[in-house]
Amino acid sequence: MTNAGLTAPTFNARIVALRFFFGTTCGREDMKRHMQFRRQPRKLPVVLSVEEVSDLLMAAPGPGLKYQAALSISYGAGLRASEVCNLKISDLDSDRMLIHVELGKGQKDRKVMLSPGLLELLRAYWREARPQGWLFPGKPKINPISPRQLNRAFTSAKNMAGIGKPATLHTLRHSFATHLLEANTDVRVIQVLLGHARLNTTAIYAHVATKTIRGTVSPFETLKKLQDQTLRRGLE
Repeated sequence: MTNAGLTAPTFNARIVALRFFFGTTCGREDMKRHMQFRRQPRKLPVVLSVEEVSDLLMAAPGPGLKYQAALSISYGAGLRASEVCNLKISDLDSDRMLIHVELGKGQKDRKVMLSPGLLELLRAYWREARPQGWLFPGKPKINPISPRQLNRAFTSAKNMAGIGKPATLHTLRHSFATHLLEANTDVRVIQVLLGHARLNTTAIYAHVATKTIRGTVSPFETLKKLQDQTLRRGLE
C-alpha cells in the first residue's frame, strides 16, 4: 500500500480491516504491532471572508429563495450539509430564537442560534414555497433535499460569485466558526454551537482567524517600549 502511494484515509481503512481479521478472527493480537495507522497531515480549513459569503449567498441559484435560505442556514448557524437537509419546520423556534438540530454527528441533538436576519429570510422563503414537514423538501416532497443537491447549489453560487478559492459547502461552516472567533466569541461557545466533542477540534479555527492574529499585540512591542525608555534615559 505504501509503494502504491495510497492516501492516509484509504490506508487506515484497510489497516482497520486487517487488524480485525488477525486480532479477532484469527486470534493473533500480536500481529497488530506490524499494522500501524498512518497519521494524516492536518491542513488548515479554507475560509471565506464575510464579503465573499455575502456575494455567494446573493448568487444562490433559483427559482425562488430555497437554496439561498438553505445555504444561509449553513453559514448562519454553522450546520453541516446533512443537518441542513434534515431540518423540519418544527425545528425552528422563533419564540426562543433557536434551531433544534436533531441527531447531528455522533447522533447528538443540539441547539444553535436563529438570528433575526436569518429568520426574516426563512419567513420570506416559507411564504413563497409553503413547505410542509421538511423545511427544504426534495423530489418527491416526502423526502428532504439531498446533500448532493445542496452541494450543487453551492458550487453554482460560488462560480456565479467569481470565488476562486477551493471552497466546498463545508467551507460555510468553517467560515461561521472563524468569523465568530474573530468577533471574540469564546471558543467553548463555538464548540457547543458546532457540536464538537473535543475542544481541540474547535481550536484549529484559531489558526485561520486572521483578524484575531493581526489584532494580537506582539510581546516585541513591550520590549520596544522598554528599549525606547532606556535610550531616553541615556540621552538625559
